[in-house]
Amino acid sequence: MTAIDVVTVTEFPALKRTKNATGSHYRFHTMIKPSGAQCNLDCRYCFYLHKEQLLGQPKRPRMDDEVLEQHIRQYIQAQTGDQVIFSWQGGEPTLMGLHFFRRVVALQQKYARPGLKIENDLQTNGTLLDEEWCAFLKQHKFLVGLSIDGPEQFHDLHRYSKTGGKTFAAVVRAARLLHAHEIPFSALCVINRDNAEYPLEVYRFLRDEISPRLIQFIPGMEKADFVSAAPGSWDKTRLPREDAPEALPGNPGSAVADWSVAPLQWGRFLTRVWDEWLARDYGKVFVDQFENVLSMITGQGSQQCVTSQVCGKAMALEHNGDLYSCDHFVYPEYRLGNIRTEHQGDLAFSERQQAFGYAKSANLPAKCKQCAYLKLCWGHCPKDRFLKTTDNEPGLHYLCQGLTLFYRHVIQECDRLSG
Repeated sequence: MTAIDVVTVTEFPALKRTKNATGSHYRFHTMIKPSGAQCNLDCRYCFYLHKEQLLGQPKRPRMDDEVLEQHIRQYIQAQTGDQVIFSWQGGEPTLMGLHFFRRVVALQQKYARPGLKIENDLQTNGTLLDEEWCAFLKQHKFLVGLSIDGPEQFHDLHRYSKTGGKTFAAVVRAARLLHAHEIPFSALCVINRDNAEYPLEVYRFLRDEISPRLIQFIPGMEKADFVSAAPGSWDKTRLPREDAPEALPGNPGSAVADWSVAPLQWGRFLTRVWDEWLARDYGKVFVDQFENVLSMITGQGSQQCVTSQVCGKAMALEHNGDLYSCDHFVYPEYRLGNIRTEHQGDLAFSERQQAFGYAKSANLPAKCKQCAYLKLCWGHCPKDRFLKTTDNEPGLHYLCQGLTLFYRHVIQECDRLSG
């Protein structure tokens, strides 16, 4: 018997039955929150800071060695592919200190089976990175995601310290450190109601001044009551129609937080950047939305969970071992269990999690099912389906109008270039 068999037989018999399915490959992804929701910044739009109160986290949440080892062992055991990717997020994961991540690497080496490729990525605000951090990240080939919202006037508008201080200079310093150590990194840029009005300024700054390996644009929006209400728990009869004033930020009784990007703002932002990228940067600059939509148009499939037909294979692990259905569904209603007592593989492939994943396409409104761009979108992320269609059917994604604008533009441009 292998070491894996010993563990699964003695502690987690259900997993052994799952893993012995002949000819099957099991893969999933878990985003790890080793410091819970704790962060040294206080970004205005952060969707995770409130988890400290919602989940009753301690003042200084930290993943202990037992949970860390359980996760690494179970995560490797439960997947039968030749690659396993560990993603470290928060909150701010660098608050754990380098000693924690040195332990991570040691445990990964301990439990890695022969021929298994292990990769790590770290999403950070960059303010705590220094020479020692960068030497470690370089040595162990960590991929880094650096959060930056464009030029200084946009970045500092919403991304500030606990005392309200500016953070732009510290993030730019981090980018320079990463370049100096030749560490590949992506720039994660949240597009909110303010910087959305300046698409080319934001894009050109990231491209020319930050020069990351990849640019990730994230639409910044949350339902107005996201701090207390879990996705899908809302009263469907009270959701606004897509053409109602309440469907836009800044209006009385708006369905979204005031800083949220508006649907058509998001669509216009993407199309303006797409035009510049297609004309000047295609094949040289990588933008995740553009790579994803081209992959889908050419039949290569989705590279993102939000545009996949089925979701549920990207979960979130809290510092105390609680596993949730998704990073954006870390609410008590979506807690799958705790890896101290249940194997992560069993939770990942449980009937409950499978139902969560298949519900994405099963619960689409008729407007989505009839849409010409359905197979580029699949209704997008279920957490943001809090509008009603003009036919008063609930379940429409908040960004539908903007996504439609973008997909239409991309298809037209691709047809023009191929014609």
